[in-house]
Parts: sequence; structure tokens; C-alpha cells
Amino acid sequence: MGQQIHVSTAVLADVLLLSGDRSITGQEGTGYADAAAAEADERFPGRLAARIFAADPTVKWVFVASSEVAVRRDGGWDDDATARVADVVSRFFVHYG
Repeated sequence: MGQQIHVSTAVLADVLLLSGDRSITGQEGTGYADAAAAEADERFPGRLAARIFAADPTVKWVFVASSEVAVRRDGGWDDDATARVADVVSRFFVHYG
């Protein structure tokens, strides 16, 4: 149930920008400084941010707005870390494997 989100990525220094083909939130954006803040928010952006923090413990900040997600991580992004976070976003609306 659910469809994957097609995600394109771009890296700017320590920030990974992910752009999806469907909205996750409304036009207002929401940022999270840590996993606890994300887990406290039961809305879609909080759930997605919590999954991103769980997938990569070096993530320092997640911002979700509409179909865009920005993720900051100290030390930059390698291909594995980029793919791991992109997969989390891509599978966010997939409820059954």
C-alpha cells in the first residue's frame, strides 16, 4: 500500500537537499534539531524526520516543507549516506514491502 516518492538529491557542503514528486506537508516548513523533537511531533514531517535521524545518527538537523527535505550532517555526505537518507524519503508512504 502506498507509492514510492521519486527523489532527486543535491549536496551543498553539509546539507543534503531532497526534492520529491509529491508533497509531504503543506506549504509551511518544520525543522527538527534532534530525534526527540521529531518523535514528539506526530504529524508527517515529524515522522519522516524521526526516520531520517534513526537511519543516520550523524544527522544534526532536518527541515521538511511541502515536497522538499533538507538534512544537515557534520562532515558532508558520501554516496552511502545520501542513498540511505534518500531511501527513507522515497519509502515514506510505502506501508507494506
